[in-house]
Amino acid sequence: MKDREKYADKFNLKELVCLLIVVAFVSLVTGFVVSYRMLNDKSKDSDMLVDQELSTFIKNYNYIVDNYYGDIDKNKLLNAALEGVLNSLDDPYTAYIDESKVNNFNITLEGSYEGLGIEVIVNEDSKLQILTVFDNSPAFKAGLNSGDIILRADNEEILSSQKFADVIKTKANEPINLLINRGDQTFQVSVKRELITLESVTSKAFEKNGQKIGYLGISIFANNTYGQFKTALEQLESKNINSLIIDVRSNTGGHLTSVENILGLFLDSSHIIYKIKDEAGVQAVYSEGSITKKYPIVILTNEMSASASEILTAALKEEYGAKSVGVKTYGKGSAQELITLPDGTQYKITTKKWLTPYGHSIDFEGIDVDLPVDFNSDYYDNPVDDNDKQLQAAIDMLLQN
Repeated sequence: MKDREKYADKFNLKELVCLLIVVAFVSLVTGFVVSYRMLNDKSKDSDMLVDQELSTFIKNYNYIVDNYYGDIDKNKLLNAALEGVLNSLDDPYTAYIDESKVNNFNITLEGSYEGLGIEVIVNEDSKLQILTVFDNSPAFKAGLNSGDIILRADNEEILSSQKFADVIKTKANEPINLLINRGDQTFQVSVKRELITLESVTSKAFEKNGQKIGYLGISIFANNTYGQFKTALEQLESKNINSLIIDVRSNTGGHLTSVENILGLFLDSSHIIYKIKDEAGVQAVYSEGSITKKYPIVILTNEMSASASEILTAALKEEYGAKSVGVKTYGKGSAQELITLPDGTQYKITTKKWLTPYGHSIDFEGIDVDLPVDFNSDYYDNPVDDNDKQLQAAIDMLLQN
């Protein structure tokens, strides 16, 4: 008893919470939340007992803290322990997400953020380089270009993307002065952060042989993807399209609710859109749509179409009768929960398997295409629609209906 009190006294609340999270992996029992949906508080449903494994961990933790000869960052130590537990599960989709990656991860899935409208990388010379400048963003309006080097921000030397992000966070309503190097020129730029909306849907229409074929490309299933998709679809339908191409090539997934809502635009509530399999059995999930559309649909996929993209593809193929063109999909048939820790870091853990409406597992198998067409690499030399063999094959297939 005295030993237990001795060890317990050495923990503050934050450390104890982190330790309890580590033990939760040993006997985790989760409810039904899938594909990067934030985990609700389940402490009422699952008591985490301080068992022998935790007691052993606490004793060794305290020994390390008391006897290590150097300085110890306790948060770093506990996060490393959590990362080790996740890695030991031997699941490619269960992973710890450190603080330097959390912001970019959340920004992508949220679909909007307060910032300058640029993507940056640390280049081979260990300098912070602008990779992308978004159209109509503050950085675009200030004249920044892809390839520019950011040397300083408000007189602070910038050597990492995390340092740059930290400076931007502190400047809510005031300009940020950047020292930029471009070739043999060095100059100052003043830029103020704004709300940046990431566009995840592209739309266009093709007219050929007297038919109008709509096209909707989805780069990721973010929180705002459904709204963008719905608006673009309505605009295409107002032009009386005869058929539709949905392009999810290189779309690696995202929020499940986004793909559920998109499927509701095409399938009524009598249609299953996917099934979930866990220890309790198999549960069917139905569309919440009110109508089932009639025009032909072709889906473009490749080897990087994964997760939510595969849910969309399987549902439209099996329940709508859509066809697919391109390359077999990636084959990610599992669902993850996203957990946020008190210090802002996150981890994702696989908790369920999902099946197609017909009950097929695509995990590590992928979804076959109806018409296999390899992507032509010369498209990158001249990236126009006429040079996209997969797109042209989809158009030809729709014209034959």
